[in-house]
Amino acid sequence: MGETYLRYHDGIETPKPDEDAVIDKIIASMIRESETTAKRYGHAVRASHAKVSGVVVGELHIPDNLPPELAQGLFARPGTHPVVVRFAQGPGELLKDSVSTHRGMAIKVFGVEGEKLPGHDAPTQDFVLATGPVFPNPDAAGFLGSMKQLELGTKAPEDVKVIVSKMAQAANTLVKTFTGKDTPIFDFFGHAPKHPLAEPYYSQAALRYGDHVAKLGAFPATAAQGALADATLDPGADPDVFRHAVTAQFREAEAVFEIRVQLCTDLDAMPIEDASKEWSDTKSPYRTVARLVLPVQVADSPARLAYADDVLGFRPAHSLAAHRPLGSLMRARLKTYAALSRFRHERNAVSEVEPRGIADVPA
Repeated sequence: MGETYLRYHDGIETPKPDEDAVIDKIIASMIRESETTAKRYGHAVRASHAKVSGVVVGELHIPDNLPPELAQGLFARPGTHPVVVRFAQGPGELLKDSVSTHRGMAIKVFGVEGEKLPGHDAPTQDFVLATGPVFPNPDAAGFLGSMKQLELGTKAPEDVKVIVSKMAQAANTLVKTFTGKDTPIFDFFGHAPKHPLAEPYYSQAALRYGDHVAKLGAFPATAAQGALADATLDPGADPDVFRHAVTAQFREAEAVFEIRVQLCTDLDAMPIEDASKEWSDTKSPYRTVARLVLPVQVADSPARLAYADDVLGFRPAHSLAAHRPLGSLMRARLKTYAALSRFRHERNAVSEVEPRGIADVPA
């Protein structure tokens, strides 16, 4: 079965000649955005996914019966790994939740052995995921154009951002009635106020998957999460409704996500240099490789929230070589995450320390 999937090789990426210059401009724009918010709050926050809705610990369970094409990299050996997971809103600002944009889920897996990417020497593997199977922009150049608008928008009044979010949400709903799918750019700015534990999250862009190439996602897997899927929250009544919803749910029930991968079969139909193109589920469905089990716990522990905000870093570069991020958007993320993390930690006079194990995460 493995022979039907694209084989990874080191020359699989095709960067454009000016890509490094484009990424430098993205970094400059995002640092200017971060300087704006740091002055506003008196504290540097993340340039994206700044507002946390929950920080939890749990375990990643890898089964022992995966077929060869799925038993790759981290998932090559069965076992259980401790994890810490952060759920957050999309903007690089601490906005009220009526600015309902895309949302993120970041996973740090501990006890990961094997060859890492250069500069990463901790036994960890990060997966940085977001709502929506694709990114609104195809590549670094496309994102630079959007980033210029985001930088300008950061200075706008919060009430204007609420209006923009509602307009984008309305436009997305209208288009979806005809197409049956979300429009990535509308969804990015106007994501429906669904429960954060009831939605799937995606890598959006490609990564190496051992001998193959894949995209990765986390899909809700319990009946309790399924029951939340059809409900919408009311951010107009509660400016922190997503955090309150996550916290309330973790008081009562565990959350489980199936970690699934979509293996690439054809670079023309499933490109790695265009993160805006959805890969066909018909050609290659998402297949489960692990279960992420997050037990009942306090999801808004002040110590854990502070640790997640000021110390903890989630980066595509925190990775096994077997899961190297691929494509223009991912190459941009490799550089921008490092530069922005350095800015945030230096501005806040906090040392950037990668945890070595789950014991380093505050209880």
